[in-house]
Amino acid sequence: MSADRTPVIPAGLEWVAQRGMGALAAKMGMEFTEFTVERAVATMPVEGNTQPVGLMHGGAYVVLGESLGSMAANLYAGADRLAVGVDINATHTRSATSGVVTGVCTPVHLGRSITVHEIVVTDDQGRRCSTIRITNMIKDR
Repeated sequence: MSADRTPVIPAGLEWVAQRGMGALAAKMGMEFTEFTVERAVATMPVEGNTQPVGLMHGGAYVVLGESLGSMAANLYAGADRLAVGVDINATHTRSATSGVVTGVCTPVHLGRSITVHEIVVTDDQGRRCSTIRITNMIKDR
């Protein structure tokens, strides 16, 4: 907090606020809570993102992972470059049925033209539900 008691927004979260999360991320209820080149974190409610049987939809895990990984790659790429996804895969190991899931995105490789990020999605009890890996290509705008 600053001296006048207003919250200080970290630079990465300010970048997300200026750029926007995208309509799909907003529709799914994602909230970015931490955002740097080294670590990006977002949460998403299970409610509204489930299969007909009440389990978190596997595609919802992937949307959370792609949102985190692509945005982290774009932050890394800088203002004059653009990162676009070229590959994504996910392994689902547990099904969340309520509460909120949290995605933590960390870089595996940050190169001149390619980035690779791993996103670990956990449930409210900290149990791993899905592991996602995304590769982004960086190109000039």
